[in-house]
Amino acid sequence: MDIREYSANSFSFIGDAVFTLRVRQFFIENGYQSSKTLQHLCNGYNSAEGQRRVFERLNNEGFFTEQELEIYKRGRNHISHIPKSSDRLTYESASGLEAVCGYLYLSDQKRLEEFFKEVFKGGIENE
Repeated sequence: MDIREYSANSFSFIGDAVFTLRVRQFFIENGYQSSKTLQHLCNGYNSAEGQRRVFERLNNEGFFTEQELEIYKRGRNHISHIPKSSDRLTYESASGLEAVCGYLYLSDQKRLEEFFKEVFKGGIENE
């Protein structure tokens, strides 16, 4: 199947897993070992609010290509439910970021590495 035929949901689904894994890997590689500390730090990135902050920062810096922004919009617009722990705009933004991550994972590993390099410039707790 051609990657251009993948649904936004497919990109978000794989992107969620990739994003979560890479965030966890980042903190483990930086010496964190306590489960409580790891959970707290990872939530700064892996929560809908954390992902919204990442997207806004990268977008304000002009990081994304036109194609990536199109994938973001597709992912943002393809949600079927909103968790009680989030508002609609935050959850949509997080889904869009996950879609971009999934798209990059499936299409361009070099760009994916650039993406994560920029993601982690946000600070140890994504402030």
